[in-house]
Amino acid sequence: MYNWSVDLKKLGTTSQEAKIWRLEQTINFGLNGQKLDKATVKRFWQKLRLDPQRKRFLKLLLWPKTS
Repeated sequence: MYNWSVDLKKLGTTSQEAKIWRLEQTINFGLNGQKLDKATVKRFWQKLRLDPQRKRFLKLLLWPKTS
């Protein structure tokens, strides 16, 4: 993934902020053939700033209502 507005070297790759940023970018702008790790998405769910419709859809997939 190429993002011209963020210096990835400065952001790093191991910090929690970097993981959240990459996850947000991947979800909001395309997976490019990647798969999301369900556990990672659930772990950072409260901190993710996502498109509202995408977040609603993911919520249905991650926590389906059982009737």
